[in-house]
Amino acid sequence: MKGKRTNLDASACAIARSLGVIGDWWSLLIIRDALAGKRRFGEFQKSLGMAKNILSVRLQKLVEHGILATAPASDGTAYKEYVLTPKGKKLYLVLAALWQWGEEFCFAPGELTYDMVDRETQKPFQPLELKARDGRVLGPGDMRTLPRRASKAQRRASSSR
Repeated sequence: MKGKRTNLDASACAIARSLGVIGDWWSLLIIRDALAGKRRFGEFQKSLGMAKNILSVRLQKLVEHGILATAPASDGTAYKEYVLTPKGKKLYLVLAALWQWGEEFCFAPGELTYDMVDRETQKPFQPLELKARDGRVLGPGDMRTLPRRASKAQRRASSSR
């Protein structure tokens, strides 16, 4: 069926499951705006220019997955606000990595008109690096996946069968 998405909820891959939650561009842009301080439906809608029905569905999905939570409006009005949860705030690393990749590969020299900077110093931050536990910087050829060992509880459960 054209346009039907594959459900990745049961995937054994952490990347695939993550994409099932935040993998569409609207969700990442909503999270970007939330990290920048936007909290109300109207603020997201104005910033992103997306249809209200699509925004509503994306916000609800982010709430259902614990990325955003709803709260009463901070100004005491009847509106609700969308606030990042601790789980949602952790996505700042994903967005910073996407920014740095996009900055390097998606703009012609001089085309990018904004920098992502350290709020305190107002200076761009260092390129993100993946490091091994011993401090070595890792590259694409240094990564692989391995099956995890079962936890003690999982081993006990399987041995009692």
